[in-house]
Amino acid sequence: MIWVVDASVALRWLLRGEEHPGAQAVLESMLAQPLGFAVPELFMFEVYAVLCKLHPKAGIAFQTGVIPVLRSGVMRHPMTRDLASYAARFVDMGLTGHDACYAGLAALLKGTWLTFDSKAHARIKAAGLSHDLNKGLPSEWPPSPATA
Repeated sequence: MIWVVDASVALRWLLRGEEHPGAQAVLESMLAQPLGFAVPELFMFEVYAVLCKLHPKAGIAFQTGVIPVLRSGVMRHPMTRDLASYAARFVDMGLTGHDACYAGLAALLKGTWLTFDSKAHARIKAAGLSHDLNKGLPSEWPPSPATA
């Protein structure tokens, strides 16, 4: 199983008052078993853009809180024809283009998208490709080295 991590998860690592034990558990697992995780390339840009709006030291927070995770070996997937094709399915289900890329990457990699976006999760819940971290960690958590 591969876990596709939404920008909303990383923001919970970095924004005061937004901390969440589920986000922290994802971070710890990403650092311990990076090959079990993936993000679309837009992840970095989304996290940075939101930090610039909400964090008093956005650049430092990004460099110290996100770059080490990305350098750990987490898969960074570019926008490809295949990903665009998968994402289009989720745009048709009501997701934004950004969210559709996360869901599409989960579909492409036969994984699960971890998000705090309850509305996006609800729109594609029937597809079985997302997990709303507001409701706790997935039942398959923590990922074991055999499955990561």
